[in-house]
Amino acid sequence: MSGWTSQIEEELALLLKDWLKQKGLTQADLRRSLRAVSTRMPALLEVLEREHRLGGMPRVAERLCEVEAEWANTDNSPSEDKKDADPFGQLDLLLQEIRDDCGSQD
Repeated sequence: MSGWTSQIEEELALLLKDWLKQKGLTQADLRRSLRAVSTRMPALLEVLEREHRLGGMPRVAERLCEVEAEWANTDNSPSEDKKDADPFGQLDLLLQEIRDDCGSQD
């Protein structure tokens, strides 16, 4: 098993940022799932480094898969309570307001 290196850390940080962006989630969401002490990337990577010491990259991958499964199994992803979680819902509200305004002018 190879050791934790700065290259692994850099590549993992990029992977996490891309993953969170793709999922529409934040580092705070990942912090909650990993039970890290902070939302900052070094704290998130510290948790994954511990996993790496216990079982290498397979253990890190397994932990991230657990996080993915946790997010998939929740009714709402951790950030879905934000108002802009459904951008089309906002468009529906705007369309309804336009229709109401047009109807009241007749």
